Amino acid sequence: MKTIDFIKSLEQLNKPFYSIADMEKITGLARESLYVSLKRLVDSGILERMSRGTYRLFTAKAAIEKIASSLYLPNYLSFESALSRYGVLNLVPYTLTFATTRKTRRFTVGGRDIEFRQIKRALFWGYDMQAGMYIAKPEKAFLDLVYFASRGLTSLDSDELDLKKLSMNKVKKLFEKFPGYTRKYLDRIISL
Repeated sequence: MKTIDFIKSLEQLNKPFYSIADMEKITGLARESLYVSLKRLVDSGILERMSRGTYRLFTAKAAIEKIASSLYLPNYLSFESALSRYGVLNLVPYTLTFATTRKTRRFTVGGRDIEFRQIKRALFWGYDMQAGMYIAKPEKAFLDLVYFASRGLTSLDSDELDLKKLSMNKVKKLFEKFPGYTRKYLDRIISL
């Protein structure tokens, strides 16, 4: 396949990124030949390697969050990342944090650290589809963070949180579904 035809094929598909399997189907090349071609395309600047086995066309917008949300399913953006997006957290975290029911994993995509944190299946709820990916509602993202902090898996600096942006009635209602140790931890940091 000529390079120009390859670029046109990718532009027609209009995906934010392509996997090795996608590239095999598009090019029709065997895997070993494909790796050589992909290296040449990356070296020439036509493709950008986003993470291991994940590429994007040079004309595609870098949608790191969207790419990351497709890497390790099921998931939803939560914790510090969602809270920052809603303005509840005063800081912009460097690492994108997602909740998943699968084992905790870390990736680097386009130079950005991505962390998928495992939560219990019974706590995998409270999110909406926004901009093509699942994102926790503000109160659920806060409770996910409290859940991890109560287990000693992350830190929670209440001085960096603007809790006025959360509905405390929703927090009260939702936090009944969390384990007792999480509710005790939350009671220690704020009074509901």
